[in-house]
Amino acid sequence: MDEAQEKIAIAQLSVTSNSSLVVLKLFAGIMMGSVAVLSEAIHSGIDLIAAVIARYSVKKSAEPADLEHRYGHGKYENLSGMIEGALIFVAAAWIIYEAFKKFFHPQPVEAAFAGMLIMGYSVVLNILVSRKLTKVAKRTDSLALEADAYHLRTDVWTSAGVFIALTLIQITGLEWLDPSVAMVVAAFIIHAAYDITRRSAEGLVDKSLPDAEIKLIERIIKDHQTEVLNFHKLRARKMGSERQIDLHMVVPRNLSIKEGHDLVDHLERDIKKDLPKSVIVVHIEPCDANCERCKMTPENRLAGKKLGSGINCRPKDGSLS
Repeated sequence: MDEAQEKIAIAQLSVTSNSSLVVLKLFAGIMMGSVAVLSEAIHSGIDLIAAVIARYSVKKSAEPADLEHRYGHGKYENLSGMIEGALIFVAAAWIIYEAFKKFFHPQPVEAAFAGMLIMGYSVVLNILVSRKLTKVAKRTDSLALEADAYHLRTDVWTSAGVFIALTLIQITGLEWLDPSVAMVVAAFIIHAAYDITRRSAEGLVDKSLPDAEIKLIERIIKDHQTEVLNFHKLRARKMGSERQIDLHMVVPRNLSIKEGHDLVDHLERDIKKDLPKSVIVVHIEPCDANCERCKMTPENRLAGKKLGSGINCRPKDGSLS
């Protein structure tokens, strides 16, 4: 099974598990008259929609670049995260509305034990599925699967909260615990929605890679300082699981086309060792006519390479890195 098939398969597992939880929680919530359990059913319903969107996005993002999408389809994962975040906000608003209604018009919770069993089943199932999702998301660097796993981890905590609330209602008979826990569930959902929306938006607006990754790229380039005299205009962004990196690199003006090509290939291999799935575009510029590096004799250049010392140089247009 290749990477794309693995991502689709794990996304389908999330769809199946969420479908079963929606049916169970909805049935239990209606039977019990519990707004907390119904809020969990809505939460799982949103998770189901998110899982369906995630499955579509990972399948779409795996498609190769075409005439209409020259840079590939990676941003479908970011777009799916934005949609999931918006849906979660809507669900949270509905839960808060229903909880407020029950504060002012309390109703007894029936068959709490059945609800406890379903919440316990939900906790165990979501822990297992979220771990699988997280494992594949980290290995494939998939934002869509990571967002889906985040949904399920949130569901674990909220289901556990409802389980505790139902237990306390059984013991104390305090009906106000039901809408109170529903409000807590809504707070968790809003936090998850904000985090997912923010991270998805970063990819859509082409936010730069984290400073640690930029410094890593710079270090790799500087490791080739005997061949690379200088570099500037380094840009890097992430699109889905793919990193797109481009820069201008200043090299000795007497470097042959083949030597320049080999140098760029070597740089690309080194960068991809630490940052897989990177697409790297390098614009090579010759140094100016007064470059000390180019004035060196072949023997001195060879000695300089052995010593690992490079000479900083301005590009042809005089700009600095």
